[in-house]
Amino acid sequence: MPSRNELLKRLYDSFNSRDLEGALAAMHSDVMWANGLDGGHVHGHDEVREYWQDQWKKMDSRAEPLEYHDNSDGTAYVDVHLTARDHDGKLLFDTQTRHMFRFEGSVIRRFDIG
Repeated sequence: MPSRNELLKRLYDSFNSRDLEGALAAMHSDVMWANGLDGGHVHGHDEVREYWQDQWKKMDSRAEPLEYHDNSDGTAYVDVHLTARDHDGKLLFDTQTRHMFRFEGSVIRRFDIG
């Protein structure tokens, strides 16, 4: 079984390569996922899929993990460099934030932005 850090690395790799099914494989079927664009959360694989597809239609976003923090309480934090450009290449944002994950077994149950 991969470590949480390995699972999260695969998740970011899948997001950045637009491999939705690979990313969803790391998530609980009823995952609660923060909506970084509009606020609130989306729930479950279908809503995460729709949220990311909509996001990618609007912008070319990337999330580059900088540092992983695995906690013994079932949570993990990742410091992340986020960038996004419109489809003409204009920079929309370039920032650093913290992503927070709660696990249930070996899958992500909840994702929040710190």
